[in-house]
Amino acid sequence: QVQLVESGGGLVQAGGSLRLSCAASGSTFSVTAIGWYRQAPGKQRELVAKIGSIGGINYADSVKGRFTISRDNAKNTVYLQMNSLKPEDTAVYYCNAVNALGTYWGQGTQVTVSS
Repeated sequence: QVQLVESGGGLVQAGGSLRLSCAASGSTFSVTAIGWYRQAPGKQRELVAKIGSIGGINYADSVKGRFTISRDNAKNTVYLQMNSLKPEDTAVYYCNAVNALGTYWGQGTQVTVSS
């Protein structure tokens, strides 16, 4: 089992920045991929950014050049630095981790970008 706890969401004006954190606990050594998804009202959950087991990073086209994902293995924490935020980035952001036994989700953190 892997437990994920997100933090760092909030309300920010367009053009501003936020940094999300996801603290992982439990069987973190077994995680093969970890990253961030988001879900806006009335829309499907979508990938924002993820880090694979060998360090490969993927970003959604809509956030490339604005968002940066990183991880601190010593703290079992993954971060999402979000710059130049846009109103269309408004969503609940979820941390996600995958291992051989399944997929795990955090409870989500709300990010609201005002115009």
